Amino acid sequence: MTNAPTTPSPIPDRPSLDGLEDKWAQVWREERTYAFGGTADRSKVFSVDTPPPTASGSLHMGHVFSYTHTDCMARYKRMAGFDVFYPIGWDDNGLPTEKRVQNFYGVRGDATLPYEPGYVPPFAGDTKSIKAADQQPISRQNFIELCDELTVKDEEAFESLFRRLGFSLDWDIQYRTIDDRSRATAQQAFLRQLARGEAYTAEAPGLWDVTFQTAVAQAELEARDYPGAYHRVAFHRVAADGTTGEPVHIETTRPELLPACVALIAHPDDERYQDLFGTSVTSPIFGVEIPVVAHPAAEMDKGAGIAMCCTFGDLTDVIWWRELRLPTRSVITRAGRVQAEVPAWVADAKGDRGTEVFEEMAGKTVHSAREVVVEALRASGDLDGEPQKTQRKANFYERGEKPLEIVTSRQWYIRNGGRDVELNEALQARGDEIDFHPSFMRSRYKNWVAGLNGDWLVSRQRFFGVPIPVWYRLDASGEPDYDAPIAPAEDTLPVDPAAQTPPGYTEDQRDQPGGFTGDPDVMDTWATSSLTPQIAGDWRGAEAGTSDLFGKVFPMDVRPQGHDIIRTWLFATVVRSHFEHGSVPWTDAAISGWILDPERKKMSKSKGNVVTPEDVVVEHSADAVRYWAASGRLGTDAAYDTGQMKVGRRLAIKLLNASKFALGFGEPELEPRQGLASVITEPLDRSMIAALAHVVRDATAGFEGWDYTRSLDVTETFFWTFCDDYIELVKDRAHAGDPSARAALRLALSVLLRLLAPFLPYATEEVWSWWQEGSVHRSTWPLVDELALGQPGDPEVLAAVGAALSQVRKAKSDAKVGMRSEITSATLQTPAALAPLVQQGEPDLRTAGRLTGTLDYAEGEAVALVDVELVPFVKPPKQT
Repeated sequence: MTNAPTTPSPIPDRPSLDGLEDKWAQVWREERTYAFGGTADRSKVFSVDTPPPTASGSLHMGHVFSYTHTDCMARYKRMAGFDVFYPIGWDDNGLPTEKRVQNFYGVRGDATLPYEPGYVPPFAGDTKSIKAADQQPISRQNFIELCDELTVKDEEAFESLFRRLGFSLDWDIQYRTIDDRSRATAQQAFLRQLARGEAYTAEAPGLWDVTFQTAVAQAELEARDYPGAYHRVAFHRVAADGTTGEPVHIETTRPELLPACVALIAHPDDERYQDLFGTSVTSPIFGVEIPVVAHPAAEMDKGAGIAMCCTFGDLTDVIWWRELRLPTRSVITRAGRVQAEVPAWVADAKGDRGTEVFEEMAGKTVHSAREVVVEALRASGDLDGEPQKTQRKANFYERGEKPLEIVTSRQWYIRNGGRDVELNEALQARGDEIDFHPSFMRSRYKNWVAGLNGDWLVSRQRFFGVPIPVWYRLDASGEPDYDAPIAPAEDTLPVDPAAQTPPGYTEDQRDQPGGFTGDPDVMDTWATSSLTPQIAGDWRGAEAGTSDLFGKVFPMDVRPQGHDIIRTWLFATVVRSHFEHGSVPWTDAAISGWILDPERKKMSKSKGNVVTPEDVVVEHSADAVRYWAASGRLGTDAAYDTGQMKVGRRLAIKLLNASKFALGFGEPELEPRQGLASVITEPLDRSMIAALAHVVRDATAGFEGWDYTRSLDVTETFFWTFCDDYIELVKDRAHAGDPSARAALRLALSVLLRLLAPFLPYATEEVWSWWQEGSVHRSTWPLVDELALGQPGDPEVLAAVGAALSQVRKAKSDAKVGMRSEITSATLQTPAALAPLVQQGEPDLRTAGRLTGTLDYAEGEAVALVDVELVPFVKPPKQT
C-alpha cells in the first residue's frame, strides 16, 4: 500500500474525463492504494461486510446504487484515519447459478449418470432459454464443473465493472462462496451447530418447488396472485348407524386434494357447526371417513366458514395437522404430480368410484388432476353449482414460476426462534444491538423475527452448493440411521460426502447394507452467505491459531444491503453469530432502497426491466453514475435518472476546469514553514474560508450520521458558489499575484477535492495529481482546524457580495450587453444589515463587475442594482 502517484504531474491543456478510469484504475491496482494494512488496534479499523453479488449473469443499476453508498462511506473512513477492511466476495452457488447454467449450456444435472471426462455441452450461450425436457442430462460432477466455469467468467466481468466504477475494494481479499475456504467455513459452522443441537434433521411437511425440485425456506417465499376457482363441494354426515346423512358444504380452490383430506375444521365459536364437532363425515367420491373438529384459526366469515384440512394444501393445513395431530395422507409427489399408486385409505373406503377416479388422476399434474375430480363431482352430484373464478394468493419460490406444493421429506434445519419463544425473543433483542440506518428498518427486522412459524430450512436438493457434511450408517436392511450422523473432523474440511468416504469406511461400502451413505443435499445459499464475516475475516484461521485477522475485524462495523433481504441475509447472519460468537456480527446495518424504473417498479433481473451499467458508465462516466447513486439516501427508493447523471458529469468536468483555472494563477510567495492560511488576509478570502469551514463541519456530520447525501449536497452547493462567485470575484487579484487570493484558492481547492473524493474519485484524483504528492484517497479528511485564520472571516460577506455580483450580471443581461461592459454609475439596494458586508468586498466586486464609476448604497427589502449607467463593451476588430 502506497500513496501513488508520488510526484505531481503536469496540468493538461484540455482536462477531460475521458480516459481517467483506465488511467487511475491501473495506478490504484499497481500501488494497492486501497489495501487493508492489518492494523492491530481494533478501534482504528473500519470493517465492511461487503455483499457478495450473485454471480449469475450481469449486474444492474441496483448494484451500482447500493455499492456506491458503501464505497462512499469506506472512502470517508479511510480518509478519516481508519484502516479500512473492505473485501469482496462472489455469491456463486445456489439456484440462480444452476438456472443460468441450464439455460446457457442447455444441460441439467442428473445424479444417476456417470462422470464424462472432457464433456462438451451442446450450447455455450448461443441459444435462447431451453425447456427442461430438451436439456441434455449430465452427471452431477459434469454439471458442477460447468457451474464453476461459467461463474468464473461472470465474476471476471463483474470485477472489471466494479473496478471501472472506482469501488475502493481490497482486491487482495476476495472469496467465492463455492471456494474451498467458504465451503470449509460453512461446513465447520454447521457441524458445530449440529454438535450443540442447533442444527437437526427431520422428516416433515415443507414447501417444495416442483420446477427446481428442491425445498424452499419461509424467507424465500413470495405471495402472488394466481388464477383459481371456488368449488362448493358436499361432504356427507355419517349417521349413528353408519349411513350417510345430510351434506356439509365446503368451498375450496383445490378439489384435487379431496383424497388427501384428513378433517373438516370450523371455528369453535361458530354456532352453525356446534352439532358437528366430534362427529364424522365422508369425503365426496372417495368416501373416506374424516372427523369434524374445531380450531381457532378457522375463519367464520370466509366461504362456508368450514374448511377441509388436507395434507397438504397450504401452510394453514400444516398448522392444523401438527396441532390437532391429524394423520398424514399425502398424494402430491415431489414432481408436482399425483402419486401412481392408489393409497390404502382410498382403496379401503366406501366410495363408489374412489379407486376408479384416483387411478384416472394418478401421474397427472395438479391442474389435470383437478379437472378429473371436478368432472367426477359433477357426475356424483357433489358439486353445488359451477366453479366461481377468483384470484387467490399462492406461495411461490421467489425465483420460481409455479405455485409451491407442500410435500413431506427429510430436511435439515437450523433453529431460528420460529418454534422457540425464548430464542425468538433473544434474536429480536439482537436487533436492538444493531444501529440500523435508517432506524425504522429495525422494525422490519423485528417484525420478521416475531412472525416466524418454523425453523430455518437449510438443505436443498441441488448440485452447485456446499454439501451437507455428514454420512449415515446403513443397517442390515440398508436403512440410514439419521439419529447418529457421521461427521468429519474440522481439519479435513471441506468434504463432499457424495465423493468421499467417512472415517473407517471404504468406497465399496457406499450404499450397501451395513455400510454408509452420504447426505445427498447441499446447503441453502444463505447458509453460506450468512457467514460472510467469518469467511472474509478468516474465522477458521483464528480457530486454528494460524491467523489473527478475525480479531482485528470482528464484529464488523457495517453490513450494507437492500431492505428486501433483511429477512434472509441479515437475519440469517445474526442467527449464526448469535450461536457461534454470542454477539451481533456488526454494529451497524446500512440499508439501501430499490432502484425504480420509469413506472416506479423495482428494477430486478427477474422482472426483466433492468438497465445494465456498462454502457451507462461509458456514456456518462463513472463519476457521473456515482453522483447519481450518492444522491439517493439510505432506505429510500430512487428512480433511475440519466438526467441526474448528466448533472454529475457536469460537476466532474467543472471540477477539472475550475481547478486548472485556480491553479493556473500560481503559488503564493510564502516564508519558510509558513502555511497558506497565514497569508489569507483579505475580507472576501477570509469569508470564503469561513464558509468552507461550515461546509467541512456539515459534511463530516453527514458522514458520521450515515447521511452521505447531505455531505454531497452541502459540498456541491458550496463548490458552485466557489466557482461562480468567488473565483470570478478574485481572479483579477489572483492574476496580479495577490498572496491572499492565491493562498485562499489553493487551500479551498485542497479541502474541496478531499470533500468530493468519496463521490468523484476519478476527477478528484486527477486534479490532486497536478499539484500534490500521493493519492487524494490516502490524504486526510479535512478538519475545521485547517481553515483557522489569524483573523476569522465572516461567511456572510461572500454571500452578500455574491448576491451583489448576481445583480450586476442581471443588469448587463437585461441591457443586452456583454459582461465585459463597464458600469459607470449604479445604486445597490440592500437590506440594512447587508450593506456593510458588501462594502468589505467592494474592491473585488468592482473589479469583477467592471464597476468603474460611482456605486451608491440604498436600503431596500432585497438586493437589487438600480439606476445603472453602462458603457457597452465593443470587441476590437481582429488585426490582419
